[in-house]
Amino acid sequence: MSQRQRYRRRPDRPVVAVRLLLDTEGFDYRKWGDQQHCKPGDWLVDSDGDIYTVDAATFERTYRSVGKGTYVKSTPVWAEASEKAGSVSTQEGRTHFAAGDFLVSNNEEGTDSYAIEAKKFHALYERDD
Repeated sequence: MSQRQRYRRRPDRPVVAVRLLLDTEGFDYRKWGDQQHCKPGDWLVDSDGDIYTVDAATFERTYRSVGKGTYVKSTPVWAEASEKAGSVSTQEGRTHFAAGDFLVSNNEEGTDSYAIEAKKFHALYERDD
């Protein structure tokens, strides 16, 4: 793997999100090549048509509201391009990735991780030196 570097989500790339505050046990869905699970209180996110869920505590810590139902990721991430295909455990399940995709972490020490294809990563994030 290459060395992780610090990035910020581009401020002009907000998401639309709704918190799942219903009397439910959550739900399962397939995405990123595996089974995912949305827990009660998690957030249902629409990022330019890419629909997924985000853990409640992670969303509250890393996003800020910029309008009714609209949020921007306000904290940095640490990321590196993968040298080979693999998978990473996330808070929702497991994400499979290809060589060249980016492994991203919400925490500098590498925890709270996920993967994004390289083209999408570069469209959403910029270096934060």
